[in-house]
Formats: sequence, C-alpha cells, structure tokens
Amino acid sequence: MKNRQIISFIKDKSKRQQGRIIVLTGARQTGKSTLSKKCFDHYAYLSIEDPVQRKSYAQLTAEQWSHLFPLAILDEIQKEPVLVESIKSVYDQFDDPRYVLLGSSQLLLLHKVKESLAGRCTIIELYPLVIPELLTGSWNDTVQPSFFQDFMQNKKQVKQLVPLFTLDKNYAKKQKTFDFYLQYGGYPAISAGNLPENERFDWLAGYIRTYMERDIRDLASFRDLEPFVKLQRYLALHTASLINYSSVAKETGVTVPTVQRYFRYLDLSYQVIILPPWYGNDLKKLVKMPKIHFMDIGVLQAVLQKRGGMTGSEFESAIVSEIYKQAKNCRLPVNFYHLRTADGREVDLLLETAGYFIAIEIKMTANVTEIDARALKGLQEILTKPLLHSFVLSNDTRTKHFGDTITAVHAGAFLS
Repeated sequence: MKNRQIISFIKDKSKRQQGRIIVLTGARQTGKSTLSKKCFDHYAYLSIEDPVQRKSYAQLTAEQWSHLFPLAILDEIQKEPVLVESIKSVYDQFDDPRYVLLGSSQLLLLHKVKESLAGRCTIIELYPLVIPELLTGSWNDTVQPSFFQDFMQNKKQVKQLVPLFTLDKNYAKKQKTFDFYLQYGGYPAISAGNLPENERFDWLAGYIRTYMERDIRDLASFRDLEPFVKLQRYLALHTASLINYSSVAKETGVTVPTVQRYFRYLDLSYQVIILPPWYGNDLKKLVKMPKIHFMDIGVLQAVLQKRGGMTGSEFESAIVSEIYKQAKNCRLPVNFYHLRTADGREVDLLLETAGYFIAIEIKMTANVTEIDARALKGLQEILTKPLLHSFVLSNDTRTKHFGDTITAVHAGAFLS
C-alpha cells in the first residue's frame, strides 16, 4: 500500500466538532474505503451497496443508530440517500456518534449532503495517487512534499532546486516513479511494483467498463451509452485542447446541450478537469473557451486503447492533473486557469492565490530553450496581481533560469 498525504488532515478533522461527520468523495477506486478503514479502524464498516442490508439500515431510528452504530463508515451512501437524513438526525439528537460517509460521485455532494448536512460535516475529496505518494512503499513511509507543494506552502526558494536533476540523491527512484506515473497514472490498485504490465492495462480497461456501467448510470439514465462513449473518446484525443461545444457537438453527432450535459457528467465523476480561461479587466484580449484535461493519464490511455507512447498534449494533461491533485491534497487556496490571448500568447496553467499568480508552461522536450519560455515574458502586464514566479516544466534534466522570475525545471523534480 502507498501512504496518503491527506491522512493527517482527516485524523485531525475527525477529532473536532465539525469532524463528527466526514464526507469522503472522489472517483471510484481512488482508495476511499481502504483509507477510511486505515484511519478509523475502530469504526463499524457498513456497505450500502448491499440492497438487502441498505433497506435494513434505512429503517433504523436515530436512537437505534446511536446505540447500534455510534461510530461507523457508510460506504457508497449515494445508493440510499435517505440515510443522509438518518445521520443528520443522529447528529442533531446525540453528541457522541461519529460517521464517515463515502461516495464515488459528486451527485452526493450536490444534493443530500449540501442540503441536509450543511454546517454539520467536513467534505474531503480523494484523488488518484500523486507522485509523492507513489514514492512511498507502505502506510509507515512518510510522504515527503514535492518541491511544488513546498514552494506553495512554505515559500521554498527556487535556488534550492538542484542544477541537474540527476544530482538529486533520490534521482533514480524519482525518475522511475515519474515514468511510471506517465505510463499508468495514479490509481492505487495498479501501483504495486510487482504487478505485471498486462494486468495493469487490463485493470484500466476494466475500470472504463465499470465507470460506464455504474458511475454514469448513477448520474443519468442512459438508454444508449454509445454517444457518451464517442464523446469520451473524442475528448481523450483532444485532451489539453480548447473546447468549443458547438464543434464537439458537430464532431460527435449530438446536440450542444447534450455535449454540455456530458461534460458535466465527466466533471461530476472526477474523470476530467475543466480548466476555465483567466481574464482580467480587458475581456476583449482573451479567448474565453475552457480547456479539458483528463484527471488520470492511465485512464486516458485506456480510453484510447494505447500502450506506450505519449503526445505533447497527453504530457501536458498529465502534468496539469498532477499539479491540481497535489494542490488539492494540501488544501491550497488556489484557483486554476489557462490563459490564451487573441494574438496567440498561451500559458498552459495559471495558478491564482489571494495575493499573487504563478504561471506554468509545459513542454515534453528534453532540451528546453529560452524560446519555450516566450509566452511567460511580459505576462505581468496582463495580470491583475503580482506574478510571483513562472516555470517551464519539461523532460530536460537541467535547471535553467531565464531571468530572475522564469525557471525551467524537470517536471519530475518539480513534482517529487
């Protein structure tokens, strides 16, 4: 098993008044059940997927819940939404019971939880493993923050980056883990080092089937999944691209409202990141179409039925997703955007905090030059807050500085 960065946050929250009910959500197979059992090994584990058992649980009164299950994990609670009302009733009537509610869809968050448990719960999202977690070998290993996380949380200085990634004392392990992530993604079930390659690819293919059969059917009653499958593949082929709903509708043979609804389903089920455009005061200068990124590069490869090889767009999505997940794991107060001006200047990722921006360009090249940083120069003139620093992330093992505020660094060094 791999250790998880979010464990200490979950345990700390569970000791507080607002941690009496913890809602843990995320894509299927991100390890919610395993993590909950690890953090709360003294809690009863109740699977709401069992149709017989869930009917029995739904009939319990608040007093019975308090007596029979004062501490419990309720897995796949979206299968029986009425249980959220039961847990609310227990919370309101008794001081001691504590619960962990697990669900693999934001549908749970959008409806019952936000309506019934507002102010009573802490909502935590669990994502596929990030590179610092993939570097661990067991629950007992400490998850070391990446350079990116240290930079954001502790203002770690850019000058602390090694001039050559190969000089890092843990270079071999970090490079191997980075390569693994780019090939297979971060789902825990396939992270074991001794798992044969074919089994990893088979698991990912099975994940796509399960996602279609269960998650999507939880979100929508499709008579025919084929249009959704077609759109999913289209988006996988166009990951890291600007999205025009009309163009997508034309290419996939469905209506614009249907395309928008399908995008919403992919977003709700944690399969994609929809990156909005950033624009400031002068709206005319900037293109306003969103960008799409697959959340997990292994899933993207499975959708396309690929084994090996990576395009520049796929590399970009893999890096954007990793930055997104690492920021979320640390609960950083960051907004994520892309930036593209009408005259063609494009910045792959723009991170906005309360006080500043960080700009990131992503290149798959193993030899970064100053030309690769051209979109980052003069960027401060467009932005409405100070630009703290800009980075070019690539496969170049050499750390390079293009002026005082632009640094090119190996993506694996930046993210591990």
